[in-house]
Amino acid sequence: MAVKWTGGHSSSILCLNVNTEGLVASGAERGELTLWDGGGTPAGQLQLPTADDVTSVVFSPRCPTRLYASHGETVSWLDVRSLKEPVERFHVNEEEINCLSVNETDNFLAAADDSGAIKVMDLENKKVSRSLRHSNICSSVVFRPQRPQSLVSCGLDMQVMLWNLQKARPLWTTNLQECEMEEDGLQSPGQFFNPPLAHSLSVAACGNIFGCGAQDGKVRIFRVTGVKFERELEFEGHSLGVSQVLFMPEAYWLLTGGNDGKVLLWDVSSDVGKQQKSPAKSLQRRKAQAPASTRKDGKLNKVASNEHARVSPKLTIEHGEKVNWISCAELKGSKRVLVADQSSSVSVYPLPEP
Repeated sequence: MAVKWTGGHSSSILCLNVNTEGLVASGAERGELTLWDGGGTPAGQLQLPTADDVTSVVFSPRCPTRLYASHGETVSWLDVRSLKEPVERFHVNEEEINCLSVNETDNFLAAADDSGAIKVMDLENKKVSRSLRHSNICSSVVFRPQRPQSLVSCGLDMQVMLWNLQKARPLWTTNLQECEMEEDGLQSPGQFFNPPLAHSLSVAACGNIFGCGAQDGKVRIFRVTGVKFERELEFEGHSLGVSQVLFMPEAYWLLTGGNDGKVLLWDVSSDVGKQQKSPAKSLQRRKAQAPASTRKDGKLNKVASNEHARVSPKLTIEHGEKVNWISCAELKGSKRVLVADQSSSVSVYPLPEP
């Protein structure tokens, strides 16, 4: 059963983040921002001035008292010790921001918005250092751990992109719909009605493995090798769109949240852990081992490449409401998953130990 954290909001909670000291931040509709202690008691509340929805909150990885929050087209830098007026405001995006990410050295902040733009702020100089772009709404952007100049992004253009801040163009791009067509050999009717619009990304602690959740209910796992990435694994995650993916700090445990009201925990370590050296060779090996009936024009079809039968959730949480955001925290000595949905409360569930 979930423990409910209440009393912090009057509107639907849209986003969550946890700092290194266990302080939780939540952002909600109409400019509401709340801090929670580890026991679920509101520790601070702020009404941001323009009453725009707070769509993303992220703590600085280096300074746990520094919090960045996006509301409308603005990013506010807040000091959680004195949750009053923002220390600084950055207004560099032209449309509503969907996602923020700060690199681990705390010198760059990326803000992805509805125009498809990703504005990368140099936090030392307080200037935009790069403007990157998708052709449709950019839903998620994440800096890679251990690689402070590198980030991945995805959007409703069905594109997943790898960037380096030294270049204005993506190093590598994958179109999720084209991948599906290549595998199937033709476009299935479902792709017209349920295209793989990409909603969420998360990068594992190693920095080379990342997951993507999409509208078609699938979770795709990619591996970065140098200046490109390849799909390592794909599986049916949810019966409706996957709104959130989150790699836990442990190896390759992945949390996913969906529009079907479920939160699932997956252990993909056996699928990605063995293939550190050469994902391309391992894919060829899987093709060679596939039965002839599952091969099409030299490419694996879904039966073999998705390996649905082998990937099943380690834990299923029947949350019951469409998931807006998930976060993971160590509270009172044990792992918890925090879930934000259409309600004004945070739901907290226990997680198994690795």
